Amino acid sequence: MTLVTAPLDGRAVGLAAVPDPVFAGRMVGPGTAIDPVREPTEAVSPLDGVVISLHPHAYAVMDAEGRGVLTHLGIDTVKLKGEGFEALVKKGDRVTRGQGVIRWNPAAVEAAGKSPISPVVAVDATADRLREVIEDAHVTRGEALFTWV
Repeated sequence: MTLVTAPLDGRAVGLAAVPDPVFAGRMVGPGTAIDPVREPTEAVSPLDGVVISLHPHAYAVMDAEGRGVLTHLGIDTVKLKGEGFEALVKKGDRVTRGQGVIRWNPAAVEAAGKSPISPVVAVDATADRLREVIEDAHVTRGEALFTWV
């Protein structure tokens, strides 16, 4: 069982609220999304593990059980070409839950015309494997988002 915690402060809104059909349709996997507080912040690791993918706007961490969780900072933020994002770790680094991974500013993403809503997805999982998925509540970094069983 893997507890996945919030990488950002904000409001959990669920994947259906993500303005992107790939995430909203759960094509990457099930999970939820966070509409973040509009201030400079660090997106943190949602679990203990290894950084298996790292882009300026997104990262995935895999735990010891082989479960990977993708955090995608905003929608269409790849088009910002890394501007406004600062990686705090490298691919292959071991991270602990709550450790800073990327520094960014959701308000700047929004000002650039992109949605700052950030999906947090259990990669390659099926919806029946997730429990207690938070979809309509304020969350703080480190607070439970869902459990992967």
